[in-house]
Amino acid sequence: MTYTDLWQRLTAVYDAAEAKAIVKYVLDVRFGLSAADVYCGKVTQLSSDDTMALDKIIHRLAQAEPVQYVLGTASFAGHTFRVGPGVLIPRPETEELVAAVCQSVAAESPCGLSVLDVGTGSGCIAVSLALAFPGAHVTAWDISEAALAIARQNAEGLGADVRFARRDALHAPADEELWDVVVSNPPYICEQEREAMERNVLDYEPPTALFVPDADPLLFYRAIARYARTALRHGGGLYFEINPAYASGMRELLEQAGYERVEIRNDQFGKQRFAIAYRK
Repeated sequence: MTYTDLWQRLTAVYDAAEAKAIVKYVLDVRFGLSAADVYCGKVTQLSSDDTMALDKIIHRLAQAEPVQYVLGTASFAGHTFRVGPGVLIPRPETEELVAAVCQSVAAESPCGLSVLDVGTGSGCIAVSLALAFPGAHVTAWDISEAALAIARQNAEGLGADVRFARRDALHAPADEELWDVVVSNPPYICEQEREAMERNVLDYEPPTALFVPDADPLLFYRAIARYARTALRHGGGLYFEINPAYASGMRELLEQAGYERVEIRNDQFGKQRFAIAYRK
């Protein structure tokens, strides 16, 4: 098998540029072949065992299975996280959410910082923040035991001190003044948006972590904002990744809930992707 043979097997699912990028990523991460190695034809010099393993990987990719699930890992905020079908694949936009939290916290005193990540999934947000602020008290919730198992593995593997708990974001406890930061990337894609989504997302990523009812697209935001209204310490920050289609609704929700300094920020692609607000 040549490099060209490999990426051409994926063109039924991906365009040529993306197919090439995915194959290069696999060859690098799984087989240690650099771009220079690939262009020098070293793919054809793999051992028979590696060639068989590569063929199986390409077969799975050709079924639209995400490369991160196939390899079992995803890069996020400078770290490598374990991922599987029970958790969303971490995305660049969520890295920007973590960066926004880090930027805000660093401007103040992170000493004794208390953080809650609601709907942690792979743990990428909670673990990244715990690593960024050693000594911080970081807690992460998820309703899925499968997700919590993966998140715990990531925390242990990366040496992050995170407390995990099985909690339903829609039925949070009546906590008071526990957190300096509440951060969440909750489900925010409406069911009506399914038709425009890629097969590799729809067929493999967990729907409970993706979708909300068409009739209530801000369901999780409303519940988390209500919880944080008392659970945040005074002056504490609430950080959301949001659906750009409902950015104005998010601003209104947070302002009506009594938060101050409500801000909607764009992501690197110019989409209104983040909502930030503070408890008075």
